[in-house]
Amino acid sequence: MALWLLNHLSTLALTLLIVGGTVLATAAGSLLVRHRFPKLTEGEHNDTVGVVLGMFGAIYGIILAFVIVTLWTQLENTQSVVASEATEAAVILRDAGVFPDAAETRVKEAVSRYVHHVVDVQWPNMRAGGMTLSSGGQLQGIYDALQNYEPVTESQKVYYAEAADSLDEMAAQRRARLTIAGQELPLLLQVLVFGGSLVILPLTFLYGTRSRKMQVLFVGAVAALIGFSLLLVVVLDRPFAGDLSVSPELFKQGKLEQFWKPHP
Repeated sequence: MALWLLNHLSTLALTLLIVGGTVLATAAGSLLVRHRFPKLTEGEHNDTVGVVLGMFGAIYGIILAFVIVTLWTQLENTQSVVASEATEAAVILRDAGVFPDAAETRVKEAVSRYVHHVVDVQWPNMRAGGMTLSSGGQLQGIYDALQNYEPVTESQKVYYAEAADSLDEMAAQRRARLTIAGQELPLLLQVLVFGGSLVILPLTFLYGTRSRKMQVLFVGAVAALIGFSLLLVVVLDRPFAGDLSVSPELFKQGKLEQFWKPHP
């Protein structure tokens, strides 16, 4: 459900849906409880409700902060992984520049097939939550192109070794990227985050005030804060889906740009 929302709705639409929906539902619930139990407006139980709300709010706030920081860190790590993979692919091309023309062409063609596969095939699959490690032989094609070439000069041997190291690192970053694409917030944390809001928000209904506007303002402010937190959790949980997702543009820049230029 979250993936569908991220891939079909803009961030603004998600904000209106999650934050706006949370505020409206909470305000409506508060007014309903106020109408059903008018004695709550006298504030007879405010001291008890305040203590319970403060205790639960503190625990829930710590959980939310932990989850959001963890997801934000994951997003930054994902960006680093993608940047590293694209950089290593570009380095392989530069190192292959000292190879004979035939060997350089084979490496370029193999890297081109790999880059196009990443952007055109793997990225849409990752947006949909896929995690397949199959590369259709594109990665192996680069290994074959290097393994079938025997460097002769000292310069070729040095750059060949560097290209082989870069290829190994690129393979490692690729696996890390695909593994991240298949991950999501553990079920227990999902229950704590989303279930916790169903505990905190109804508690605000019990805090009575004589002014209806003040009551709606109070519960609405709490609901807006929790709604924005839930929005962050939904958006950050999937680093390859939604408007704030990690982009494949790094595979189209710098040395790799040559693979995306239109043919004359």
